[in-house]
Amino acid sequence: MVQQPAIDTTAVHAGERRPGPEGSLVFPIYQGTVFQSRPGEAYDEIQYVRMSTTPSQQYLADKLAELEQGEAAVATASGMAAISATLLSVLRAGDHLLVANVLYGGTASLLAKFADRLGWTYTFVDPQAPETWEAARTPQTKAFYVETLSNPLIRVSRVREVAEFCRNSGLVSIVDNTFASPVNLRPTQLGFDLVVHSATKYLGGHSDLVAGCVIGRADLVDQVRATQNLFGGSLDPHAGFLLSRGIKTLGVRVRQQNTNAAAVAEFLAGRPEVAKVHYPGLPNHPDHAYAAELLDGFGGMLSFELVGGEQAVDALFDALQLPYVAPSLGGVETTITKPAVTSHASVGADHRARVGIPDDLVRLSCGIEGADDLVADFEQALSKL
Repeated sequence: MVQQPAIDTTAVHAGERRPGPEGSLVFPIYQGTVFQSRPGEAYDEIQYVRMSTTPSQQYLADKLAELEQGEAAVATASGMAAISATLLSVLRAGDHLLVANVLYGGTASLLAKFADRLGWTYTFVDPQAPETWEAARTPQTKAFYVETLSNPLIRVSRVREVAEFCRNSGLVSIVDNTFASPVNLRPTQLGFDLVVHSATKYLGGHSDLVAGCVIGRADLVDQVRATQNLFGGSLDPHAGFLLSRGIKTLGVRVRQQNTNAAAVAEFLAGRPEVAKVHYPGLPNHPDHAYAAELLDGFGGMLSFELVGGEQAVDALFDALQLPYVAPSLGGVETTITKPAVTSHASVGADHRARVGIPDDLVRLSCGIEGADDLVADFEQALSKL
């Protein structure tokens, strides 16, 4: 039996051409948009940037597929391009979707604003309650969409059960694995059909690109690629180069981010100024036991609530010295934000209230700084509240 390489080895060597073009160890950027046609070439084999078939794009797709242990992959112009192209490929007018009840705001808004126009229906389900899913399924249900770690409450979906439920029900299983990253979980190993990422986040890792990707079953990825070709969401070769470079350090970055999040979460949980901490690495988190069995790490994301509400949150943001107050996540620098005014502003106050996202909730994305430095910064900031 061939041993599966460590994720660090895969991140560095997956998809590489050996020898590389002109002997280069770093795969170059193929900036050209026009390539000479080859004899007998089919339309979908034409090398063209919009069709994601240029050498740079094919190299990146091979790297992504191997990273998640999927059959195929396609990179997209953003995480939302990956999500929308996936849903547009899987669903037709009249189809029904099961979807987790806590989602990234962009995904929730996509469904709220476009499902009716496209003839889709959908039902929110609790991804921690497998016993409730069958009652929500209809004869028109075609797919089930969840997030490994939910944004922003950091709940852990019962992804093993989702994959099994979909296999038994003939549904396409789709998971957004952005928060976990392939370092902490590779959902294709659980049987997921499609895995989506906002590659802007952990995969890129340096807050200098916008990208997405879809990885999984080759036949379904081919459908996503064909959809993307028509909607124009392909990834530019320069951004693809930055993404492939960022992936090479994914393992070392994410492990430090896991360590930092665990240290900050444990510290915050012991402070009187903090009302609640949402982090699956804490023993009192409702999904801790499941997460410990499922994940290789608890992730670099956590959220929390302060005793003093929004006024205290604003004061904390002013007092912190290391984290940037910024809406994105997954980079080498720590960022902090209020989801109610950033990632989940578009879903509306009523929806946020229903799913338990208060206006004063704070989401923290831990970078790769020293854990002691981050804890010390939160200690001095909290002492000023």
